[in-house]
Formats: sequence, structure tokens, C-alpha cells
Amino acid sequence: MVDHATPNLPSRDYSKTVKFYERLGFTVSWHDQNWLILERGGLCLEFFRYPDLDPAESSFGCCLRLDDLHEFYSGCVAAGIAETNTGWPRVHPPKLEHSGMTIGYLVDEDGTLLRLVQNPIIE
Repeated sequence: MVDHATPNLPSRDYSKTVKFYERLGFTVSWHDQNWLILERGGLCLEFFRYPDLDPAESSFGCCLRLDDLHEFYSGCVAAGIAETNTGWPRVHPPKLEHSGMTIGYLVDEDGTLLRLVQNPIIE
């Protein structure tokens, strides 16, 4: 097994979290009363119960490093996630940042910020 890390993110309601991320192509690989794991290709997100979380006050976040950021972003839009600057869930289109990286943003229903980062293209 290769060393790796997975983000541990809050979920106010596991069933709603599953429904939201299933729209983006994630599937459940583990679920019990206290923990939820969702996977999509090489992406793995783990969730813990946080029923009292106020999404407006959330400071949780992580990066998803993607081989095809634009395909993932298009899937978010096709799933009906609004392109807006307020509320949740929402997405922000990818753009070239000052860092030289192309990054988009997804905020889930619990207010968690997922930075959508394009992996470098190696030719």
C-alpha cells in the first residue's frame, strides 16, 4: 500500500451527505453510526458526525487533486450545484491562480470548502 492521507470532514446528516456526494460520482465504501467513507476513483473522503455544525461557521476544508479538474467541475454543475458566491452547496469555476495552479472551489451542504486543484499535466 502507498502512503496516503484522507481528510476527515463533518457531516450533520450521513444520509444527506451520501446523497450529495453520490451526485458527484462517489460511492459508500464504509458506513456505520459513527463514521462514513466515500470514494470516487482515487479520492477518499471520510466523515464524522457533527449534527450541531452551523455551515455558516464551518472552517473545515481540504484539497481534491484532480487529473481532470474541468470534468469534475462540469459534473458538479450537471448535478445542479449552483455557481454562486453565497450559500451552500455551491461551486466556483476553475481559474489560473497567482500560484500558477488552476483551482476551482466546491462548498458542500455542511459548509466544507473543497479546493479542486488540477494535477500538473506531465507530457
